[in-house]
Amino acid sequence: MLNGNKIIVVLPAYNAAQTLRRTVSELDRHVVDEIVLVDDFSSDETLRLAREMGIRSFLHDQNYGYGRNQKTCYTEALKSGADVIVMLHPDYQYSPRLVPAMAAMVTSGEYDLVLGSRILGGRARKSGMPLYKYVSNRILTLIENLLLGSKLSEFHTGYRAFSRQVLEQLPLHENSDDFLFDNELLAQAIYFNFNVGEISCPTRYFAEASSINFRRSVVYGMGVLWTSLCFRLQTWGVASFRIFAHSPEQPMKNYYSEIK
Repeated sequence: MLNGNKIIVVLPAYNAAQTLRRTVSELDRHVVDEIVLVDDFSSDETLRLAREMGIRSFLHDQNYGYGRNQKTCYTEALKSGADVIVMLHPDYQYSPRLVPAMAAMVTSGEYDLVLGSRILGGRARKSGMPLYKYVSNRILTLIENLLLGSKLSEFHTGYRAFSRQVLEQLPLHENSDDFLFDNELLAQAIYFNFNVGEISCPTRYFAEASSINFRRSVVYGMGVLWTSLCFRLQTWGVASFRIFAHSPEQPMKNYYSEIK
């Protein structure tokens, strides 16, 4: 509990058995009220380990993708009464020790969404971010800032804290079930005038940390450019896109089950 707010950390997991325990061990349980893990049909022991650790866990009935995993995470966190939801990858790439700071930025009322930026502080390359990822990150972020009218240091971090209102009001069901989900959500938040903050976040690159390959990175990059173009066309009134349209909440298909 933080300033009277219920804090839930969600872990979108896929083959995270080697890093899960280390990630969870660094969460401040004086601040974090609950942990929710969603296993996207892993082939390793992620789910068994999560159960041993007493983490509330859900299992997808097949591998649906990173975006769909997050949709389940947020659905269950909201059902559990979360006021602030922090999305943390269980691969130990992002520092779990920053959860209290990110959650506090949201509970302060100054920000609706907080990003753990790998770029702020200038340590991304020293931490092992591959050169092609760093260069593409900087180029895509520059283009996105121009098209979205924002001034963020990066759009592509997977470490985020949300107010309940953000996740309730954005049409997240319209977003991709794959990696583009993150970028679409951030574009939506900017479009609907939510306040976005950033905090410098050290990251680690090692064999067990999750990462998409070069081909999928290219597909992701093209999707990012398309999302930014859609944003600009929508704001100009030239075209209309479902991801930027308020729509009634749609019931989520029950493609997962809670594991007790």
